[in-house]
Parts: sequence; structure tokens; C-alpha cells
Amino acid sequence: MDVAGTVLTGLASASSLFLVSAGLTVIFGVTRIVNFAHGSLCMLGAYAGWSILSRLPDRGIPWFVVGVAATVATVAVLGAALEMLLLRRLYRAPELLQLLATFGVLLIVQDAVLLLWGPADLTLSRAPWMRASVPVGAGRFPVYDLMLIGAGPIVLAGLWALFRTRWGTLVRAATLDRDMVAALGVDQRWLFTGVFTLGSALAGLGGVLALPAGSANPGIDLAVVTDAFVVVVVGGLGSIAGAYFAAVLLGVLQAFGVALAPQVTLVLVFAVMAAVLVVRPQGLLGSPIAPIREPGSATLLRPAARWQKGMAAAALALAVAAPFVAGPFALSVGIEALVAILFATSLHLMMGPGGMPSFGHAAWFGLGAYGAALLAPAGMAWALLAAPIVAGATALLVGAVIVRLAGVYLAMLTLAFAQIVWATASQAVWLTGGENGMLGVWPPGWAQGATYYWLALTLCLGAAVALRRVVFSPLGYGIRAVRDNPARAAAIGLPVWALRLAAFTLAGAGAGLAGGVFAFSKGSVFPAAAGIQRSVDALLMVLLGGVQTVSGPVLGALAYTGLTDILLRATDSWRLVLGAMIVALVLLFPAGLSARRG
Repeated sequence: MDVAGTVLTGLASASSLFLVSAGLTVIFGVTRIVNFAHGSLCMLGAYAGWSILSRLPDRGIPWFVVGVAATVATVAVLGAALEMLLLRRLYRAPELLQLLATFGVLLIVQDAVLLLWGPADLTLSRAPWMRASVPVGAGRFPVYDLMLIGAGPIVLAGLWALFRTRWGTLVRAATLDRDMVAALGVDQRWLFTGVFTLGSALAGLGGVLALPAGSANPGIDLAVVTDAFVVVVVGGLGSIAGAYFAAVLLGVLQAFGVALAPQVTLVLVFAVMAAVLVVRPQGLLGSPIAPIREPGSATLLRPAARWQKGMAAAALALAVAAPFVAGPFALSVGIEALVAILFATSLHLMMGPGGMPSFGHAAWFGLGAYGAALLAPAGMAWALLAAPIVAGATALLVGAVIVRLAGVYLAMLTLAFAQIVWATASQAVWLTGGENGMLGVWPPGWAQGATYYWLALTLCLGAAVALRRVVFSPLGYGIRAVRDNPARAAAIGLPVWALRLAAFTLAGAGAGLAGGVFAFSKGSVFPAAAGIQRSVDALLMVLLGGVQTVSGPVLGALAYTGLTDILLRATDSWRLVLGAMIVALVLLFPAGLSARRG
């Protein structure tokens, strides 16, 4: 193995990742927005860079610098427009609802890119100076990658100087305590706009500088934003130096992982993230961050009124009778909706009554799906029984370590574990089939068609009702007490850790059962069952419906499943339309579809 070449490869990857992560850490640290659209800004940097650089009159370094500057300015303007037109209206909304809005933007940008540039990967023909290389160790190393390595420290030094100005001091102060900065009379609107513009410019810079070594393609957004979140959280929220150190650490670690043990490379990065957060929740160089606002009184959850129970009974009767009037396709959509209801309800137990946000709920869904698939040869009954047990037992073990954390740190640890499950499913070919998946997971002959629909209806709605009953049980009241005031709950003798762990475990078991039902409905399981997209789907359903009510996840699951199914059949640009509808719903119903408007 060429050690020198491997180190330089890791540093080049780290530098590119740092440019994107630096922008995200500034935005995340100051505005506290979990900005899923940051990956879209990086993708726009790659596409805009291709459009600009491929049309330059000269391929030399001076014109390349001009093209990069023009690309960065373009993405910065787009980022500023996004902040002023959308996000500025949501700063008083719940933080996770801001995540929902930025994911809507991500969907819009995905289809906008396809409409403007097409689905093909766009590569930039490399000028002679880009193709040059120098001898390093036992081989040769590209000159452009050496320049990319140097770009990281240059940007780091520039940001260090910027944050020593008065504006930078205000940014650093807002990172630590936004409320104090507001009390000093600082106009936070323009401060946030400036921060978002800077972060967008850095995302565009990362996208365009990575273009000569790669391509502009529609898959950049989610891949980049996931890696950037890892760097930001490992380095510490709001710490630029921490982001650079974390990028170098993870870049070099990944380079050696590819050279020495490619089978565990995907798992390695997220395992490091999980280990860092367990030992030091604020990241390597981060500081504890003050809350944005004092917690207000939580919405009082009440049992359903008589008219609500009547409507639920009527809906159940229609669902039971559906096989007599609906065809196979409609029943398959119905099963998807039932799985979504249970999946969203299980996440709601964590996020609503439990007060524990999760960005990785798909971990339990995926574990349930794979558990059912692996035990399918023993019979469907045993497989469906194993699904919640496998997921719940794993949630119990993982939760025992991480439920002591709260807020974004807990959310990021759940994301880390979900990515570990996804990476393991992708790379453990001997067990899961890898990207080829596990096929042939069908119900036996007697349980197919309408019979399986009724089985899914019984299992999913039965489990969802059971989780709802937990909310109004003594256990549920204890979980909510811990959410509202952990110190007071501990003072009156409630076992805070045990109650949070109970909510975490029950949520994992519910999601696992949803994954098991899903596996038999599709006849196969692929790593995407534990992917970030499925975790985001669960968040979308809960946030669309509203975290404050127990009916919210049901309404959100039905709305999201219905919208997706209708749009998939109605238009090729379904992401654009769905994203626009999500943004509109966030603006019109900032507390969710089921929230009472006063």
C-alpha cells in the first residue's frame, strides 16, 4: 500500500468535504436549521459550475478561477433568496418543521435540475494543467488534487479572519446564545441572511471544485448532506476548526478504509461519529449550546372525542370492506398506507410524548424488514413475530447508551446508527445480498391478495392503537412528564432514563413490525429500507400531521402516501410538485395538519 498516496487522497477528499461542511456548520450553528437543502446548494454549484466552466473562452487557471467565482456568486444569491423568501418566515416555527421545509426545497431542486440539465452525469473535460501529476511515494498524484488539498486551509484561514470582524463576532455570539444577541438589539434577520449566504457560497464552492474530479449528477444532494452532517456533528456545532479537523480525520480514515478493508468503509465513518457523540456529545471542538427559547407549556393530549371515534370507526369499516370493491393495485397502495401509519405512529411516540427527535428511525424499520426476510423460510408467522422483537431488542440496547442525550445530538446519533444499519445491509452480501437485496419474501399462497391486506390491516392498525393507548396509560403520563421537565420528574421519583428508554424501545418495536409487514407486501428487502430517505419519509409524515396530537401521524401518513401515489401517476415532475406542496403546507399549517387553529 502506498501510504503517502493514501494520505494525500484522504486529504483531498477531506478538503472537498470541509468546504461543504464549513457552510453547513455556520448555518446550523447560528440558525439551528437542519438544512437538508444544503446538499442541493452543493449540487447546484456542480451543475452551475459545469455550465459556466464548459463555456469559458480559455481553459487556463485564470479563467478557471473566474468561473469558480461566478459559480460561487450564483449559488450565494440562490441561498440568500431561499432564506429571505422561505426560511425567514419559519424562524418562530418548531425547528423540525424547518427541516420539513428544507426537504421540500430539496425535492423541488431535484426535479428542477432534471428539467434544466437532464438525467445524465455531466463531466468537465480536464484542461492539460488539471491532468498533470507529480511523483509521490510509489506512484503519481494529480496536481489538481494537491491544489484541492491547499484550498481547505486557505478557506479555513479566510473564515478565521472573517470571524474576527465585528460581524463574525456577532455570528459566534449567536452560535452560543441567540437570545442574548437579540437582547443586545442586533437585527437577527439580516444576520441570518448573511450567514445563510455565506454557507450557500461555501456549498457552491465545494460543488464546483469537486467537479473536475467527478461529475455533476442528481445524486449529489443527499450523499453530500449526509457526509456533511457527520463532519459538523463530529467537529462540533458552530466550530469551523472542528469541522476541518473532523473532515481530515474522516477523510483520511475513509481513504485507509478503502485501501485496507473496503467491506467496512461505509460503516467506519458512522461508527466514528457514534463513538464521538457518546463520549463527547458536543463534538470534538464544540461547546454546549444554549437553547433557542425557553420551553413552553406542552400541548395537552386528550383522548378522542365521541365524534372523532365515530369517524375512526367509519374509516375502519371502509378499510375492512375495501377488498370487496378494490382491485389488486388499490390494495397494494392500501398496504403501503397501513405500513406508513404504523411507521409514523411509532416515530410520533418518540418525538411527541417522548420529546426525542430522530433522524434515523429507518434503522428499526430496516432491521424489522431484514429480520422478517431472514426468518421467512421458517414461516410467515415466525418472521412477522421476529420483526418487532429484533428491532425492539436492538433499540433497547442502543437506547440504553444514547437516550441520555437530547435534541440534535440524539437525533444525529440515531442517524449514525441508521447509516450503520444501511451500510451493513449494503456490504454484508453473504447475509443480506447487498445491493441485490433479499428476494422471494412472499406470503404463502393462502395469505396472498385480500387475505394479506386484512392481515396487514390487523397488525398495523392494532399496533398503532396499542401505541396510542400507551400515550394515555400511566407509562405514557410518565414519559410525557419526563419530556416536559426531566428535573422535576426525577425529583418526584420518576425513573427518567428508564422511561425514555421505554419510549425508545416501543418506538423501535413498532417500526420493526411495520418493516416486517412491508417486506412480505413487496416480496423483497433492499438496503434502502434502512436508508436516510425512509427516515425522512417518517419525519415528513409526523411533521405534516403535527407532533402535538395523537391523530397527527395517521393524517400525515395518509396525506403523504396519497400525495406521492397520485403525483407518481400524474406527472414525471412529481418531486417538484410534492416539494412545492410540502412547502405550502408548512407555511399554511406550521403546527401540522391536525393542529387546532386558534
